[in-house]
Amino acid sequence: MKIIIHGGFFSESSQTAETKIAKQQSLTNIIDRSWDYLREHTAAETAVFAVSLLEDDELFNAGTGSQIQSDGKIRMSASLMNGETQKFSGVINIESVKNPIKVAELLKDEDDRVLGGQGAKIYASAHGIEDYSTEIPQRRSEYEEKLKNGGLGTVGCVVLDKDGKLAAATSTGGKGFELVGRISDSATVAGNYANRHCAVSCTGVGEDIVSNATATKIVTRVSDGLSVQEAFRKTFSELAEIDGFAGAIGIDSYGNIHFQESHPTMVFAAYDGEKHMMFK
Repeated sequence: MKIIIHGGFFSESSQTAETKIAKQQSLTNIIDRSWDYLREHTAAETAVFAVSLLEDDELFNAGTGSQIQSDGKIRMSASLMNGETQKFSGVINIESVKNPIKVAELLKDEDDRVLGGQGAKIYASAHGIEDYSTEIPQRRSEYEEKLKNGGLGTVGCVVLDKDGKLAAATSTGGKGFELVGRISDSATVAGNYANRHCAVSCTGVGEDIVSNATATKIVTRVSDGLSVQEAFRKTFSELAEIDGFAGAIGIDSYGNIHFQESHPTMVFAAYDGEKHMMFK
């Protein structure tokens, strides 16, 4: 069993050392809780569990603490990719729910598995998801002052369970002040993808990740015989050609954990049951 989570990018210029330490401590706590959960649950269930904990922590830009868009509203996106079933489900620009990843999970058994905007909200309400404001005072202040503190934030989790099954889940509160209707990478296969060979979750500038098809390329290359390290290296070399800003975490079916980033500011943690690996 292996698990790795990320808390998006840490902007050294706009966040304090105390915030960085708090994020690292939170990641340690969340990965420990998620590891215990993984003992009795599948990779997909654990990925949702871990991401929901990240969504609940206002230190991260997903769920509670999400960024505010240019019209003053918060719209979030999240997706789940089950490597065993090869089913992708997600929500795009959903409003007023506490855990977008849980709505994405509900959609996994539907014929229509990716919903956006009002339709996603109607579906969530019909399935008992209550209204919830994810706005925090810090985000409102940033919006009013037109600051972009931490605007490259996304959270994600990649899991290999005891049966060798892989899953990835990703959630984002957006980049902040974006145009209404903007689509992030988090609810696309460019930012969140898995099969029986590899699983990957991305963070960074969504437009760059989509242009590079980052998660899909990495997983496909592992499926075609490259090592996870080689797949990451080749994909990020192509990302560099467009001066892309992204980071990614991944696990292959052999339990090899790998990460890479175009800029050294991503915060994440991994655990294999014996030791923690903390980064940034």
